[in-house]
Amino acid sequence: MTLLSQPPADRHSLWEDALGLVVGTCMMALAVMFLTSSALITGQIAGLSLIVSYAAGWSFGAVFFVLNLPFYILAVRQMGWRFTLRTFAAVGLLSLQTEFLPTVLRLEPIHPLVSAVLFGLLAGLGLIVLFRHGATLGRVGIVALWLQDTRGIPAGNVQLGFDLCVFVLALAIFDWLTVAVSLTGAVILNLMVTINHRRDRYVARS
Repeated sequence: MTLLSQPPADRHSLWEDALGLVVGTCMMALAVMFLTSSALITGQIAGLSLIVSYAAGWSFGAVFFVLNLPFYILAVRQMGWRFTLRTFAAVGLLSLQTEFLPTVLRLEPIHPLVSAVLFGLLAGLGLIVLFRHGATLGRVGIVALWLQDTRGIPAGNVQLGFDLCVFVLALAIFDWLTVAVSLTGAVILNLMVTINHRRDRYVARS
């Protein structure tokens, strides 16, 4: 006996997708707060944005938004307008939320390793939600999803490979212990995506 009276729909509704974008980006914004509270970094475009914001004193949200702009061309060509517009909306939402959330929520000092682990868990869940609702947070996520859908390469593995490059770059600015602790969060994030975002386990589409 099943709990469902009828088979679930294989597509998300517009309302479900909109809610998914809000929930996914909220989780990512909170994850970024754990990073910045301990002056840690991460990989992907968010990691590059944090490095630039730390080094130049610029807003993370603004840097993150601008660095993503050139990669929408790839998204349109390879993933289509629907995916691109949802990704653009997700990036915009995250940029706004990372500016707003610190004004209403402050974190007490947290051990850096705990911050890294919480970041990895929250960011991993946030990305999975976004992926399952036809969006990502730009740049590497676009390439990762495209390679998974066309070549069968797990998205988490693609992201982790790029992350390692970002962390090597970070060694020029941060001490090795900060980079090592930050890498822990990135590994957790990408393992969650690799294990949980698989087309053979989740079939709903947007």
